[in-house]
Amino acid sequence: MNKSALRRTLSATAVASGTAALMMAGLAGASAHVSADPNKTAANSYALVTFGIPHGCDTFGTTKVAISLPEELNDAQPTVNPNWTVEKVTETLAEPKKLDDGTTITKRTSQIVYTAKAPLDPHLRDALVLSVKLPDAAGKTLYFPTLQTCEQGQTDWSEIAKEGQDPHDLKAPAPSVTITPAAAEGDHAAATTVATEQASAVTSDDGSQARSWAGLIAGIAGLGMGGAAFFRSRAAKPAAVKADSSK
Repeated sequence: MNKSALRRTLSATAVASGTAALMMAGLAGASAHVSADPNKTAANSYALVTFGIPHGCDTFGTTKVAISLPEELNDAQPTVNPNWTVEKVTETLAEPKKLDDGTTITKRTSQIVYTAKAPLDPHLRDALVLSVKLPDAAGKTLYFPTLQTCEQGQTDWSEIAKEGQDPHDLKAPAPSVTITPAAAEGDHAAATTVATEQASAVTSDDGSQARSWAGLIAGIAGLGMGGAAFFRSRAAKPAAVKADSSK
């Protein structure tokens, strides 16, 4: 193998390794706090919001997760998780609220509380999913303050960045969802298909997203190995040519 080919091989391998390391670091950072991952963000649409529950009290297991709904939401439909029991907490409104369909409500769901049937191991994470109707408010960020209670201690994920403050500087940021403009009429069918596929993935396996990352990392590593094998085969060919020329 000539020097330029060797340099290209080493460079490709280094890039693959560096990319994998960065992706793993991103996963570690994402799992450090309670996160909200919506399958859709379009205004006036129904979305499945997945709350990732990591360790929040050092070495103590999580026993309860109370997710507060922003005032823009009137209700949320919790998805059943076999590891938890779940209940809705309602509040009486200060004054009746008229909805877009003309009906009036005097109460709203203010909180969804999941209680663990057995403490969640601090070395593991779980996913809790809520179905919500996003308001017609493109550009607005909805915050879901979440209180994580453990066998010993609590973590109140409720900090909201002030104007000009970097959200990444917060120690316990509130999970949030930013609403985007409503989908065009022709996009509804495609959006429905995507929502169905993502809902199926959440229901069948809460760890599917992590495995997808792992698969991508393995694929990158495989490309590096494949490149090395290719150059080894190139290096072997000149020897065969020399043998033929000696006849």
